[in-house]
Amino acid sequence: MKALLLEQHETLSASIQDIDASQLPSGNVVVDIHWSTLNYKDALAITGKGKIIRQFPMVPGIDFSGVVHHSEDPRFHVGQAVLLTGWGVGETHWGGLAAQARVSGEWLTPLPHALSTRQAMIIGTAGFTAMLCVMALEQGGVTPESGEIAVTGASGGVGSTAITLLSQLGYSVTAISSKPDSHHYLLALGAKTVLPASDFNQPSRPLEKQRWAGVIDTVGGTILATLLAQVRYNGTVAACGMASDSQLPTSVMPFILRNIRLQGVESVTVPASKRPAIWQRLQALLPASFYQQAANEITLEQAIEHANKLINNQITGRTVVKVC
Repeated sequence: MKALLLEQHETLSASIQDIDASQLPSGNVVVDIHWSTLNYKDALAITGKGKIIRQFPMVPGIDFSGVVHHSEDPRFHVGQAVLLTGWGVGETHWGGLAAQARVSGEWLTPLPHALSTRQAMIIGTAGFTAMLCVMALEQGGVTPESGEIAVTGASGGVGSTAITLLSQLGYSVTAISSKPDSHHYLLALGAKTVLPASDFNQPSRPLEKQRWAGVIDTVGGTILATLLAQVRYNGTVAACGMASDSQLPTSVMPFILRNIRLQGVESVTVPASKRPAIWQRLQALLPASFYQQAANEITLEQAIEHANKLINNQITGRTVVKVC
């Protein structure tokens, strides 16, 4: 079967190879993979730009959807449609950029009946993370009546889905993007306003004029620090990425003078018991138009080329990989 295999000798190599099912790592469920995706983390792994993978050889792909081929887990039966995000798959355990995966049944989520396997991966890890970020704002008390929500990295997978979800829930969304050509795309997703990332990428004062009721941030660094200084009293910021910078040059002043909350969001180890309800909510909120607007479809053979494009900020929306 076909797989994208990463190998480390003197240097990292990425290639499409034929592998045997006997090479798959341990697990009690085998899945025939229909769709996977290219996330920023996958692109870092495939290009070697980030130290994502430390065990080789490795099949990347941090999420996938498909049907059960073989199961020793009573919760799953042959032919059942399933999806997987997180749990270290594609990092420490062979992932979704292959025709099959063998994984623990604990990591699988039954596919919601109203979703196709393709739609599930247009959502994927990025959409799942976006839903968690929206929920973090809700848990922080941010409502549509609270005021504007800023979304950074807006043209990426998390940002695109977050804009759509927030818009569907009635929030007024400002999209912040470094891509001038993404303006119409972001407005079509539901953003009310689009601002350039350069407006926020200079060091700010510890406190600036109050502007945002909430923020969903995927980039970190100076942009996040500037937005923190602009968050309104009692606001909440959900931070889930560091596409720009892992450092955060801020002060305690927004937190202790404006009572704001900075909530980290991590999607890899969300308990299995909580996942079906989150996926049901994604399915219910995302309109049919989202799946046309946000999806770029490629083949497994194109994944290496597109990983380089993703690293170089040349991809808008979600990249879904048709595996078989």
